[in-house]
Amino acid sequence: MDHSTGVISRERVVGVMSGWAVLPFTLLLPFAGAGLFLRGADAHSPVTALLGVLLAVLALFTVFGYFTLEPNQARVLILFGGYRGTVKRDGFHWANPFYSNGSGSGLRLGAKGEISIGVPKKHPRMKVSLRARNLNGEKLKVNDKQGNPIEIGAVIIWRVDDTAQALFDVDDYEEYVRLQSESALRHLCSQYAYDHGEEYEVTLRSGVDEVSQALAQELGQRLAKAGVAVDEARLTHLAYAPEIAQAMLRRQQAEAVIAARQKIVQGAVSMVDLALKDLAERKVVELDPERKAAMVSNLLVVLCGESEAQPVINTGTLYA
Repeated sequence: MDHSTGVISRERVVGVMSGWAVLPFTLLLPFAGAGLFLRGADAHSPVTALLGVLLAVLALFTVFGYFTLEPNQARVLILFGGYRGTVKRDGFHWANPFYSNGSGSGLRLGAKGEISIGVPKKHPRMKVSLRARNLNGEKLKVNDKQGNPIEIGAVIIWRVDDTAQALFDVDDYEEYVRLQSESALRHLCSQYAYDHGEEYEVTLRSGVDEVSQALAQELGQRLAKAGVAVDEARLTHLAYAPEIAQAMLRRQQAEAVIAARQKIVQGAVSMVDLALKDLAERKVVELDPERKAAMVSNLLVVLCGESEAQPVINTGTLYA
């Protein structure tokens, strides 16, 4: 619990008394106290009367020990600043009324002597939710591995796994999760290129599953210090920053055109090769090297051209 000595808090699950078992005593104690007080008053016995008053005060005191827990909810028990354990069983319970309620309310004295009303803490009665939570992070503007400015966002599904670490090892575990998630996402972007990486390299755009897995693994290591487990992490937004979006779009369009041209040329060469082989095997016409070159040139123009070919009938020869 003391960060200066490097001590890490560890959760201890404990049990407390059932509230239903203690409730009859709470209801009977006021009547017993009133009866003793009246009996002591009639018998002029100060001891009996005082015992009746004490029973009434005890009944009032026990009321503050009752609490309820919903499924996937826990209460951390702190007695005079010491951690005594965590109750995780749902239901109606009773525990020592001196256990801290964590309300944080009351009057406070400021540095200049002013008096203010304390703001209640985020965890009244030291209750901590163990349910899965979503953190839909804001869009961040970061640089990828190649230095290109990009916008990226992620959603993190997390839950409290160790209540002692969550409350004692970090100041505010919810804020800790938010800041560490942003830091992990920025660090992740510096390790991957947005797109157009080296051969077989995983990029942010092409390897979403791998990148999300890496993000979840890094977050798990970072948030383990706060007793938080990460169930899932996924990228929800990925785009180039507005200032370079148009330039990158033109580059993508140019690369798409080049890739399409390469495909067309490869197909055209295959078709020309097939045509020449069929002509030679079927002995349709005998072509010398010069006629073959002319035929290849014409076929490539027809197959690779964007406009429709206009046929020209040659009544002469290539040598005329």
